[in-house]
Amino acid sequence: MPSPREYPERPIVGVGGVVIENGKALLIRRGSEPLIGQWSIPGGTLELGETILEGVARELAEETGLAVRVLDLIEVFERINPYSPPESREPDPHPRFHFVIVDYLCERISGAPKAGGDATDFAYATEDELPKYQMTETAMRILRKAFAMDRARRHA
Repeated sequence: MPSPREYPERPIVGVGGVVIENGKALLIRRGSEPLIGQWSIPGGTLELGETILEGVARELAEETGLAVRVLDLIEVFERINPYSPPESREPDPHPRFHFVIVDYLCERISGAPKAGGDATDFAYATEDELPKYQMTETAMRILRKAFAMDRARRHA
C-alpha cells in the first residue's frame, strides 16, 4: 500500500535543517522513500497548523534528538519524482512524489545526536568529506551553501 505521500493530489511541503558544529554538518540516512538508504539533510513534512520554523525544529528533534534554534533560510527547491510501475506500458501522468522543500541553517541548543523517526543512522561530515556520502546533488549543494553561511556567520 503506498504511503499518503505517494501520488499526492498537490505538492507536499517538506522542511529540513542543517546543523553545523565544529566544522561538521549533521547528516542522516533515510529510512523511507523517497531516497531510502541515502544520506541526507534531517527533515520531513510540515504538519497542518504548524509554521515552517516549528516544523524544522520538530523534525530535527524527531530525526536527530537535538533541540535547535532555526536561523537562516538556505534554499527553497522542489523534488518531483516520476514513476511508472514496471508492469505499466504507459508512463503514469501523476508523479509518485512532489515536494516543495524549505531548508534552514540551524544551531544546536541541547541534546545529543541519535537517529530517530525516519532516520536509520547519523554522521557528522566536514565539507571535504561530503562526497564520501551517497546523497543527491541537491543535498550536496544545500550543504555547501550551509557551510558557506556558517563561515560567514562566524566571521561577521
